[in-house]
Amino acid sequence: MPHYSGPLLTRPVAEALCAARDVGSDEWKGSLTLGFTRDHARLSAQGWEWRGQLHPYPGKLKDRTIYYRDGDDYAPVARFSGSLIKLVPTEWGAPTFEIDGIKMLPTSKESPFEDARRKVALVEPAGKAVLDTCGGLGYFAACCLEAGVARIHSFEKNADVLWLRTLNPWSPDPDADTSASRLLLAHADVSQAIAQFADASVDAVLHDPPRFGIAGELYSQAFYDQLARVLRRGGRLFHYTGSPNKLTSGRDVPREVEKRLEKAGFKAQLALDGVLAVRR
Repeated sequence: MPHYSGPLLTRPVAEALCAARDVGSDEWKGSLTLGFTRDHARLSAQGWEWRGQLHPYPGKLKDRTIYYRDGDDYAPVARFSGSLIKLVPTEWGAPTFEIDGIKMLPTSKESPFEDARRKVALVEPAGKAVLDTCGGLGYFAACCLEAGVARIHSFEKNADVLWLRTLNPWSPDPDADTSASRLLLAHADVSQAIAQFADASVDAVLHDPPRFGIAGELYSQAFYDQLARVLRRGGRLFHYTGSPNKLTSGRDVPREVEKRLEKAGFKAQLALDGVLAVRR
């Protein structure tokens, strides 16, 4: 899917554009890419011009919603096909996303992109072949590319999440020159696709599954055994679980994960909001 190259508006950005017009300014400066770039737009009574295209002034927009140009109108970056999946703005610029109102990335203390960068650093991806099991918005992949990864094979099973990626400027484009064929993005379920990987064929793994109640198979001993099989000895794995020792439905998921990874052949320990493991 080609990546969207038009403007992205939130309610504060739309209000700032209209306010600049109302006081007679002929230019507005800010970001029309959720903070990914700094931009300026030329203002007139007919509309605002950005990157050579004229756009109409938006009407009143909703809070916690991102809008894109869909034909002649502005539409929310959201889809409903069994679940409501929505790109959601943050104070940090880089957005998060929600599935049926459940936030999928941590944003309370820092940008979800910066959060991804800290976790990616734990597996030291420079020059390595990395498996990214549950790609989401692609922030792990973007940080791996930034860090000089040799190749990252990323999986995402939800087609609507893949659509969100095409509208999010913070999500890496597999076809972009900056990816240089290093990012391989597959629309597939990693719990099944991993069987096609050869033994010891990756140098590091990033595993950021949905919560246990949604995707229990990605926390199973059978799946951890597969991760151990495809990861070379000495290779690192970071497994996101949520806040360390936080009980989920009365269960200590991080400790359960740690024990299962140990049984699969890893040396594991709690790290950040997950588990860092090394293949023995």
